[in-house]
Parts: sequence; C-alpha cells; structure tokens
Amino acid sequence: MLAFLSKFSVLYFFIIPCCSPQYVNLVDDLKMPAIAKYFSTKGRYEEVNPYLKEDILAVNRSMLQALSAQCQEIHVTAIIRHGTRYPTAKIIQLMQQLHIVVRNASGVESWLREIQTQWTMWYTEDMDGRLVQKGVNDLKHLAVRLSKLFPSLISEEKLRGGFIKFITSSKHRCVNSTLSFKAGLTELWDIKDKEFDHAVNDALMRFFDQCTRFLQEVDNNPSAVTEVDKFRQGPEMRRVQEKIADRLSIPYNAITDDMAEAAFYLCAYEFAIKTVNSPWCRLFDEVDAQVLEYANDLKQFWKRGYGYDINSKSSCILFHDVFSRLDQAANENKSGQQVTEAVTVQIGHAETLLPLLTLLGFFKDSEALTSTNYATQTHRSFRTSHMLPYAANLLLVLYDCGGGDLRLQPLLNEKPVTFPGLTDQKASMPLYQDVREHYGELLRGCDFENECQLFKHPSEM
Repeated sequence: MLAFLSKFSVLYFFIIPCCSPQYVNLVDDLKMPAIAKYFSTKGRYEEVNPYLKEDILAVNRSMLQALSAQCQEIHVTAIIRHGTRYPTAKIIQLMQQLHIVVRNASGVESWLREIQTQWTMWYTEDMDGRLVQKGVNDLKHLAVRLSKLFPSLISEEKLRGGFIKFITSSKHRCVNSTLSFKAGLTELWDIKDKEFDHAVNDALMRFFDQCTRFLQEVDNNPSAVTEVDKFRQGPEMRRVQEKIADRLSIPYNAITDDMAEAAFYLCAYEFAIKTVNSPWCRLFDEVDAQVLEYANDLKQFWKRGYGYDINSKSSCILFHDVFSRLDQAANENKSGQQVTEAVTVQIGHAETLLPLLTLLGFFKDSEALTSTNYATQTHRSFRTSHMLPYAANLLLVLYDCGGGDLRLQPLLNEKPVTFPGLTDQKASMPLYQDVREHYGELLRGCDFENECQLFKHPSEM
C-alpha cells in the first residue's frame, strides 16, 4: 500500500484566489437562491444543516443520545469530503461557452442585463478544482465542531500526544482540506510550537483509481451511463433547455444539455464560493432544479452508487481499514490499555464516501433510478444534495458503556443515522458486535484484489 508521511505547514495558503470577490454575508444579501437545496454535490454544507447559517460553530450534543451516563466515547473515525472548491477545467470551459451565448442573448430581463453588463467571467481553467477560502473555512469549522461534540477524544492533549491520525488523498483540494482541519484545531488551542503530520494514502482515499474492474466496466465505459444519457436527451431535460432559451430569447438549439448543466453549476458555484444569489440562478425555477438534481443523482447512482455492484465493492479496502481501526480500539479498550488511535481523520472525495455508504447499505431505494422513472422518484432516499455536500462526513463513534458493552454510533453530516438492517437497535447505537455480525459477509470477504481484478475464475463468481 502506497502511503507516506508528509509535512506541509503552509501549503493551504497556496490557494488560487479568484477575482477578488466580495464574500457577502447572507444577512447582507437579498436572499439565498430558492433552488440552493437542489445543488447535489455542488451544494453547501449549510443547506444540509441549516442551523449553521446562524452559528457556524453550533453543535447539538443532545442528538448523540448516549444510552446511559456510563457511555464514554473511546474512538471516532471520520471520513470527510474536501471543502468547497472551484469548478474543474472541463466545467469552466462549458461555462465560458455558455457565457458567450448569454452575452449575445436578446432578452430584456433586468437580471440578463446584469449578466451582460456587470458580470465578468472570472473562472479560469487553472483553478481546476482547487480549494477556495470557503473550503478552508468548511474544514476549520468542522474541526472545531467535532472537538465540541467529542471533547474527550478531539482534545489538545490527544493531538499533542499523537492519538489523532490524519490521512488524505493526494489531490491538492484534499491535502489543503487536511491542513485546514488541522489548522482549525491548532488555532482553537493556540498551538504554535508543534506541527502535526498527515499521511497521503491514495490506496485508501482514491481506491477507485486503482480498481481495474471498476475503471474498465464503469468509469471508462460509456455504456455504463446509458440511463444518464437517455435522461439528458429525454423530455424533462429538453423542457429545461427550452425554458432557458425562452428566458434568454434565443433559439432552442443554442442551449445544449451540457450548457444547461453549466448554467446550473454557475448558480451553485457563485453561491457556494461567494455566498451571492447570482443572476445566473434566474435561468431556473424549482422544477428545473429538481430535474437537474435528478440528472446528477442518476450519474452518481450509476457511476458510484447502486447501479453496479463493483461501484461499492471498489471501497472494500476502505471498509476493511475502518473496521480494523474499530477492532483495534475495541481490543485495546477490552484489555485495559489506552486506545492508541483515539481519532482517525480521513479526507477524500465524494467518490470516496458514496461507494462506502453504498456498501454499508445507506440510502437504498426500492427501485433503481432510471431515465424513465423520474416522476416516481420524488421522495427517493438517494439524493446527493442531502448526502454529499462539500465537507460531507461519515462519523463512526465507538462507545464503552461499561461491562464490556461496546456500541457503535454512525453519524452522517453530524446527524445520527441508523445502520440499514439494524433499525430496531436503541437510539441508533447498536452493539458493536451486532454491527460486525450484520456486515459479517463483507468482513469475511470483500477482498479488494479479488473484486477489482478484471477476470474472475468461475470458483470466485
């Protein structure tokens, strides 16, 4: 496994600044976009936890619902998506093409005039997915909140003592998110005399890049996303494109499905990065936003979620890593030793979290998402706007409740969730042994090498 320790103390300051945008407080802005809750993987963490709009450091410890006063957290594993980032170069190219079309549109709406006369295309291809200042703050604030949620584990003493481990993807936005998380803690405790290492480990945090079967059968296989393509060429999406063209007073064929998506992303990025309700958002109503959200959910479903078995099985290596850490903490605790790794912070991507959530069985609907069942999927569980905003996180908290009673509580985006299939367990804190038994088949199998090899022998099928 490729893993190496890296010391970076100032890298997170090397974040490409945008065109000196004004970071506007929500209370100073007229209002947030009405469609913000549909931004899927481009959404802000605050839309998932609205109370943070009032106080970004607010926590609700009562939500943890410890079973009794005897329960004490002994370990937490946190798997976290990087913070808010710039668009990728590919999306920026589409935005630039769209801007040219809109700049020459003949519509007379005031918001269109605002785009044409006041808005500048400030996105440049060298931004290419880099962390923005809002993303730095996402992780700093998350670190502080988690220290308030778990004060006995995420503490200055534990950090200085080496009981908190940091692991990251090699991508700059993840490394910088890791540095930002650490900075949140060191600034909170005013630590200036020591730096803290992190390990770069793509085998764990970018497992999808190293799973040959996933790459060939899904990621690099156009036919794997046939349902996505059908929906993007279907009546719902076509109507969105026509409505955009009508609002701009341009021919229908001037707006492609890619351009419609780029316009939606422009609205989302302007809000996520600069906290402004951009005139670009006026190109959409709520119905349009729901269609575009579904288009992105379809893509995530078929490329990273339940669409194909290998999507989730590609995360076997991370699944086993998580349980090996939990097992180690449980065994050390049972033998009366101090838990040597009180906290594991692992920072990766939406593509890191979603396959693992899928493997664990979260957000599974009775019907698959397809190009033809949009109308019946209004109340679907598989909704990336709720699951995977920037800085999304899965927390697995191991508790000692006395007398050898170990319990495991999962939280998604700081809110308790229930392991699928263990819904009758009290207060979403099942016995750790019950969780292990529930996932026993995966713990006994789910071998990354076997799952990811391209050709399996009949005996392995």
